[in-house]
Amino acid sequence: MKIAIAGAGAMGSRFGIMLQKGGNEVLLIDGWKEHVDAIQTKGLQANFNGEDITVNIPIMLQSEVHSDEKMDVIILFTKAMQLEKMLQDITCMISKQTKVLCLLNGIGHEDVIEKFVPMQNIYIGNTMWTAGMEGAGKVKLFGNGSIELQNLGKGQEEGAKALAELLSASGLNAKYLDNIHYSIYRKACVNGTMNGLCTVLDVNMAGLGLTTPANDMVETIVKEFASVAEKEDVHLDIEEVITHVKSCFNAETIGMHYPSMHQDLIKNHRLTEIDYINGAISRKGRKYGIATPYCDFLTQLVHAKEQILGVK
Repeated sequence: MKIAIAGAGAMGSRFGIMLQKGGNEVLLIDGWKEHVDAIQTKGLQANFNGEDITVNIPIMLQSEVHSDEKMDVIILFTKAMQLEKMLQDITCMISKQTKVLCLLNGIGHEDVIEKFVPMQNIYIGNTMWTAGMEGAGKVKLFGNGSIELQNLGKGQEEGAKALAELLSASGLNAKYLDNIHYSIYRKACVNGTMNGLCTVLDVNMAGLGLTTPANDMVETIVKEFASVAEKEDVHLDIEEVITHVKSCFNAETIGMHYPSMHQDLIKNHRLTEIDYINGAISRKGRKYGIATPYCDFLTQLVHAKEQILGVK
């Protein structure tokens, strides 16, 4: 299969490596020139579960995508605020048959995607795989993970199941769900707690879990997400979700990981996706008349940190 990874950061690089190893024809696309140049000249360098490897994998700048060659599958892994520009740049690769899978953090990305892709070709989901950027052309990949996905277009269930099988054939452990919005909100609760809190406090997830206020902060934020989700007919099992989020504190599994928002802002001085995670809950809360003080404040704190660090 011809697969393009639109957004070849840490997670996009992981998927690219695994899908190429699975026998697919993979193309990475990204907007970070230094990263693209490094991979083109030296290959993609990865620490893969403790083993240092170099993978030769095609990559190109999104601004240089002009080919009429169509992709069978495009997996979206940009930052949320970069999504629309990426889709504009790669439109020439999207045919009437191209399946587009969105695995971005956050909520509501389908509103952007359907400007460029027919609804019957849009698939959304989330992933529990982890990855970290070590610099241009260098990533750290560790642990195991999974993917959950669903079709947005009516009657496209078999297409979604086939897409899950394609990903699973490369070891990505994908499965079809018939209620993906529950899964997306559940994952958003992880991002809405771990990302912002670890970024503001400059700590990994295990370190956050060692603080006395961590449990109360997690529980309050999850309840704000659940209140908003309820208005959209998504009924979260709050206690189960809280337990799931707190499992991130475990240093023997993924607790030593710094979430992607921390990597973006603290390590690489790049803008964050806070407006598409906690900020999205704040906006929806105002829309539905629901108070979301923790999400409001955390969004403000992250934006203040962006300004202190002078990122643009």
